[in-house]
Amino acid sequence: MSKLKVLLIEDDPMVQEINKAFIEKVKGFKVIACASDGNEGISLVRKLKPDLVVLDIYMPGQDGMKTLRQIRNEKIPVDVIIITAANDQESIRAMLQNGAFDYIIKPFNFDRIKKALEKYKDFHTTLSPSRSVTQKELDTLFFAETSRTVADSTELPKGLNEITLRQIEGFLKTQTVAKSAEEVAEGVGIARVTARRYLDYLVKNGSIELDIQYGTIGRPVNRYLLKK
Repeated sequence: MSKLKVLLIEDDPMVQEINKAFIEKVKGFKVIACASDGNEGISLVRKLKPDLVVLDIYMPGQDGMKTLRQIRNEKIPVDVIIITAANDQESIRAMLQNGAFDYIIKPFNFDRIKKALEKYKDFHTTLSPSRSVTQKELDTLFFAETSRTVADSTELPKGLNEITLRQIEGFLKTQTVAKSAEEVAEGVGIARVTARRYLDYLVKNGSIELDIQYGTIGRPVNRYLLKK
């Protein structure tokens, strides 16, 4: 199969190079061009007709949010993965509602983008216009990773789901100091008791560190920080 063509829209030249190297490290992908803002990106999308756009949100000129909306309004047949520092609920929801295939929060590691690209490749292959698709294939495509496997090969405990877990991990990745369950809940947009369940799970599997802080009055506060 020929390589999937990727257009990278990112204003920071250094980040462009890093993202390009990561993308081309994944088998089956080729970055065919880079753009520094949304206006340039739209022109290149029309001209080059890539399979996939990897798009930042915070950019001068036309930002990523307006760019994705323009792609959808013009009905340009291209898929989009977001890679951005924007971790607020409004941005995440807006991009997903406008059809982003995946949303990756900076900073991220190679394994995260590799996972996104490989899932996209499966999606692209399964939904090829030259073939019909069975319900079983669709179910495998959409639900194959709803259960997360940790080092000891156990699935997520009942009541926990992969999407919320990723959101919490993504939020903690952007934090330089330990956060309480209440702060995590507010940052992700979930109930404190729910955040506490996920945080306890992440502490048990060794993904985050627990920092118990004692004040002069009242009960100690548990704070959480993602391990580097």
